[in-house]
Amino acid sequence: MAQGLMLFLILFPMAMAPVVFPLRRRDRGLRDRFIQLVPLAELAAALVLLFLPAAALTLPGVCGLGLHFTAGSLGRLLAAVAAVLWVGTGAVSPPYFASAEGCNRYYFFWLLTQGALMGVFLAGDLFTLFVFFEMMSFTSYVWVAQNETPQALRAAETYLAVAVIGGMTLLVGLLWLGHLLGSLEFARLPELAAAVAAEDRWELYGAGACCLVGFGAKAGMFPLHIWLPKAHPVAPAPASALLSGILTKSGVFGVLIVSRFLFWADVPWNRVILVLGTVTMALGAVLALFSIDLKRTLACSSMSQIGFILVGVAMQGYLDGENALAAWGTVLHMLNHSLIKLVLFVAAGVVYVNTHTLDLNAIRGWGRNRLWLKGTFFVAAASIAGVPGFSGYVSKTLLHEGIVEYIHLLEHEGLSAAPFQAVEWIFLISGGLTATYMTKLFVAIFASPRAVGQRIGVREYMSSWTQAVLCCGAAILLGLGVTPGRTMEPIARWAAAFLAADEGHAVHYFTWVNLKGSCISLGIGAAVYLLVVRQLLMKQEGSERVYVDRWPAWADLEDRVYRPVLRGLAFTGALFARILASLGDLVVLVGERILFTKAPGIFVPKRNEDFGVYGRKPRRFLVEETFSFDLLLSGLGLVILLIYILI
Repeated sequence: MAQGLMLFLILFPMAMAPVVFPLRRRDRGLRDRFIQLVPLAELAAALVLLFLPAAALTLPGVCGLGLHFTAGSLGRLLAAVAAVLWVGTGAVSPPYFASAEGCNRYYFFWLLTQGALMGVFLAGDLFTLFVFFEMMSFTSYVWVAQNETPQALRAAETYLAVAVIGGMTLLVGLLWLGHLLGSLEFARLPELAAAVAAEDRWELYGAGACCLVGFGAKAGMFPLHIWLPKAHPVAPAPASALLSGILTKSGVFGVLIVSRFLFWADVPWNRVILVLGTVTMALGAVLALFSIDLKRTLACSSMSQIGFILVGVAMQGYLDGENALAAWGTVLHMLNHSLIKLVLFVAAGVVYVNTHTLDLNAIRGWGRNRLWLKGTFFVAAASIAGVPGFSGYVSKTLLHEGIVEYIHLLEHEGLSAAPFQAVEWIFLISGGLTATYMTKLFVAIFASPRAVGQRIGVREYMSSWTQAVLCCGAAILLGLGVTPGRTMEPIARWAAAFLAADEGHAVHYFTWVNLKGSCISLGIGAAVYLLVVRQLLMKQEGSERVYVDRWPAWADLEDRVYRPVLRGLAFTGALFARILASLGDLVVLVGERILFTKAPGIFVPKRNEDFGVYGRKPRRFLVEETFSFDLLLSGLGLVILLIYILI
């Protein structure tokens, strides 16, 4: 039964995707009900799969190497979380797109992406994971470009470039690993990696680095985070909830696979993950603090929270046999962040639909009397800030305890713990900045006086479906937060078995020793809000205090580094090709001169007018001689080859 459910979770939404087109032509309401029912069927299947024993499924010959699936505990949990997010976004999408056109395209790729993401989480080897990972990257590209504005198309271009470059780098890493180890199955990787000779260890690190680039690009890890702050503001709010809430987790899932099965307790590898995670955590928080765009702030917040999770991944490796708390914190923060971002981005969608802007100065005070929106937004904001009593506090406490445990371990052995003490303080400060920018958003939208000229809006500012999603999401976050021992800890124990976590011990979350870390972060957040946000990031304009974006315009990694580098590479390639072409012309010219000299009257050089003959050729002949026509034939051949392989 588990095998059938795995196939259902992957293939059902893909099979249903084309149905949206005929349904829309018949009745838009029927189409809307359809895209709400399909995710419900997926959720039911995912929940049933949670309670079944682990199972494996192999489809031999598909894509040449065959596809392998396994229902691991962590993969099943993430599949269920993904199904919950699709149910939520499916419920709010019809009212969000009520006055929009071109929704069929969005829904089509929305369902394709769900099936591809299920394939990622249920993959049993790295090749299968790669196939669905790339499929997911290309189908979700359409979400970013959906609105087709210049900003959306540019952000989609960045998203696609990062996805393609990351995917090709990942493919190199997988081919390298396949050659080095002989297999890409998760279950065999630890044994094969341990058997690699010391002199070949550099190859394992090289292949792992390529995989880290590919997975880290999707996760939003520094320095491959450039797509994240740009894609979310321009994508529809339901798409942003998925991009931030669960698609980034596919990248984290890949990093976890590589770290867990190839580099378990490997100090150099874990050092790299820790450094990248710490930088991602702190930089994302700083970017969110400076932003004055609602969805951009939430996007940078996602980058920061991914950094928290990566720190947890690294600490698992450092702690080795005593990694339970770090593993629990990693799993639970992935769960919490997904649910939190569902609530926050759906709330952002409500604000945007009513105000048609995301600028904090324009939406200032809009939610003052909207109690349901204010309450649900507050629950999600408090959760991501790590306020005790909300779900995010539990996962952040566990991650913090993982760092503290390793510091105590080093001190017990008489070793210097200074680097990890620095990581702990960056962790606490980043948590404080999270509280700062979420306070900034809450105050701006729900507590500040209304902006001058702002439209009051209609009384029914959100649909009943949207209200239900927000309330259910907030209730789950609050329920998990107040009952961590009965709800969150059992989930963490079960899912973290996939990460080889030890049994661990009971954690008393609301004792002072654990509350202290949260209090330090919240104190830092309050100080930064009063001294930085209110004093430096706001200014007086007439009778109003407005938010200003003081982040330097030149500090854009994409515009200052990546695009110039790519343009330089393109110029170098074109120059090299031109030099080779010139050398070829020179060889031909020299050959002609020799032939003309040796055989006069037999070889006659072409005159200038002979080169104008192309203008007199029919259009069909011209098309058949173009490079585009060659590419078209190549693409057609590739499609035929893929169909042959799949059959």
